[in-house]
Amino acid sequence: MSSSRDVPRPLAHRVPDLGAMELLLAVARLGSLGRAARELGITQPAASSRVRAMEQQLGVRLVTRSPSGSRLTDAGSLVTDWARRVVEAAEEFDAGARALRARRDSRLRVAASMTIAEYLLPGWLIALHGQLPGTAVSLLAGNSAAVARRLRDGEADLGFVEGVDVPGGLDAVTVAHDRLVVVVAPGHPWARRRTPVPARELAATPLILREEGSGTRQVVDAALAEYGGLAAPLLELSSTTAVKSAVSSGVGPTVLSQLAVADELAARRMVEVPVEGVRLARELRAVWPQGQRPTGPSRNLLSLTARD
Repeated sequence: MSSSRDVPRPLAHRVPDLGAMELLLAVARLGSLGRAARELGITQPAASSRVRAMEQQLGVRLVTRSPSGSRLTDAGSLVTDWARRVVEAAEEFDAGARALRARRDSRLRVAASMTIAEYLLPGWLIALHGQLPGTAVSLLAGNSAAVARRLRDGEADLGFVEGVDVPGGLDAVTVAHDRLVVVVAPGHPWARRRTPVPARELAATPLILREEGSGTRQVVDAALAEYGGLAAPLLELSSTTAVKSAVSSGVGPTVLSQLAVADELAARRMVEVPVEGVRLARELRAVWPQGQRPTGPSRNLLSLTARD
């Protein structure tokens, strides 16, 4: 029956760390513990303490000290040869890791729901280009469900969604708040209303809507749930631009982000209709795979959203 004594200690406890090996190599090259300490940016007492700790760990004397300098013992020379190979391997490891980081930092794949992709991301990406001009950015626009799927499948590094909740399997942070508004064409009967549309009437009215999976549709459906949810759509379209075009033609009302209809409202091509009894607001979120905090260009982009 084996005992705990038969189990060797982990390698990290049996082998000196890289800092100690680099110090030993510097002593061998410079012939002085003091000069080695200065080259490595540490104090001489700290260097002496590190050498003693290494000798205790290995159980052999490595360096002899005299007024004229420091000299390696025979064991120290042998250990130095081994240390040199370890340090060279570590340098190769570091070069490979830096190459991986450089390759990672040379591209950024962003997936965003339509409102964020069209009205917020352009400004953020222009600012990012000022910080990281060598980073190639690709943008995949789609509904919030598609954004979540791309992140989970590894097809995007960072995403932005507009839905009610954080999609499963993702972590998130709120980057902005948005208000949804009911809009109609100037000739629509609601454009001449003198009183707000009650939430129950809005729920019962067939609307021009984005497809299922859209963050905007999720928010509206959740807000009207106590009134029976949304009526069957008058039209179901796959882009905000298509929805606005249908509304402008007078087909019917819709609910869209105020960001998406700001120009149309200012030019009186659409009219905002007040609504009572329901709060049409939402959080806009940055999302990423659960447990994988954004790094590199993703982290830079995320920090830019916090400035707005």
